[in-house]
Amino acid sequence: MPQLSEPAPQASTIGELKASGWRSRSVKEELRANAIARIRSGDDLFPGILGYGDTVLPQLEHAVLAGHDVIFLGERGQAKTRMIRALTGLLDEWMPIVAGSEINDDPYNPISRYAVDLVAEDGDDTAIGWVHRDRRFGEKLATPDTSIADLIGEVDPIKVAEGRYLSDELTLHYGLVPRTNRGVFAINELPDLAERIQVGLLNILEERDVQIRGYKVRLPLDVMLVASANPEDYTNRGRMITPLKDRFGAQIRTHYPLDTETEIAIARQEAVLPGVDGGVAGGGDDVADDSGVAVIVPAFMENLVATFTQLARQSSHINQRSGVSVRLTVANLETLVAAAIRRALRLGESEAVPRISDLDALIASTAGKIEVEALDEDRDAEVIDHLLRGAVLTVFKSSVEPDRIRAIVDEFEGELVANVGDDLPAANYVELVQRSPAMASAVASLIDGSGSAGVKASAVELLLEGLHLSKRLNKDTMAGTGGRSSGSATYRGR
Repeated sequence: MPQLSEPAPQASTIGELKASGWRSRSVKEELRANAIARIRSGDDLFPGILGYGDTVLPQLEHAVLAGHDVIFLGERGQAKTRMIRALTGLLDEWMPIVAGSEINDDPYNPISRYAVDLVAEDGDDTAIGWVHRDRRFGEKLATPDTSIADLIGEVDPIKVAEGRYLSDELTLHYGLVPRTNRGVFAINELPDLAERIQVGLLNILEERDVQIRGYKVRLPLDVMLVASANPEDYTNRGRMITPLKDRFGAQIRTHYPLDTETEIAIARQEAVLPGVDGGVAGGGDDVADDSGVAVIVPAFMENLVATFTQLARQSSHINQRSGVSVRLTVANLETLVAAAIRRALRLGESEAVPRISDLDALIASTAGKIEVEALDEDRDAEVIDHLLRGAVLTVFKSSVEPDRIRAIVDEFEGELVANVGDDLPAANYVELVQRSPAMASAVASLIDGSGSAGVKASAVELLLEGLHLSKRLNKDTMAGTGGRSSGSATYRGR
């Protein structure tokens, strides 16, 4: 159930509504007025939408202020649906309707036969109801089997059987669009809607009438139409009829996060981890889950997950036409934490901190969210592993100073040898740090001079794997496949 910030108004008849001073306005006028009020007060029009502050959101605000219908063009996982649904936050909290109306009839300007007859008979004594803004949103995923009945309506045989004539408008069962009258209606993946259905949709939105089973119904609906489409479908397949495309006043191009900081912020907002409701224990914060294990995600591990996604969006081995969703970052962060919790439970440790040796777990959470190019078919794991290595190296180079790297390499060129593994307790890594002053200094710089044993273990693995990928240390893998940085391994000087 939606969380209501204010109780419904007390007016229960049209007469009481008039006495309250309420005035009727179109849904676009309503959205515009509330947007103006928020802009003046400095409030965020679309809270929770990250990474679009200087690009997409200004265009959406322009469309709302201009009273335009909107189509969003973008690949999967670019918050198109979230922005569409956020539009309801600009509606009035409560809206009066003729009580019992199926299509949210305006008490002052009813359009359905039911409401017109009722108001004509009862006048100012006509009962009204109140609809919350959360119920003024309609949505349909366009599929080839979508019908006119789904969107607009159909004759209800039960009502006919009750004795009404087919010519009686009261025999209609209204579809999604009429039921979203005086609200926001969204069609996802609009080009997938059959052309004949697009014509029907255009007819009711533009001409304000529709024919159902040969009966012409006049329905001057008041709807803000918002749609989404993948640019590949929209531009190449050309399945969107020109008159309907022309009806959209604004065409807004969305995009993926432009930097890792935004990618991380979105992952923190969206990821759901054990013991956390709708949040993530990120940036070094810890949270206890129901198993009693405290979860800590070092900032450099968050950065690594985000960098992996960013590299995937640049890779020639990945089909960029289908996109690489932000959901990949979210799923990988959740999987990485799950792998750390699993290790902590097996070792009886009270703290779970993701490490480089946990990255092998990301193959499963990544494979279903990317499309490898045809030439790389059957090489999914290899492509993912290559991207993971690139992410580790990128984060390592941006996080560790060259002077510290030289000092660690000097120690390994002596007698120092390091053993790592996803089944080793954090205490083993602490003992390594105690034997290596250079390693201790580098670890301290990664974790801001403080940190638990688990965080130190995570920092050690990043340093060792980064040095290996930089060709400064040799690595002997004793478990795992394909040379991935998982399982048990030994690092030594070259």
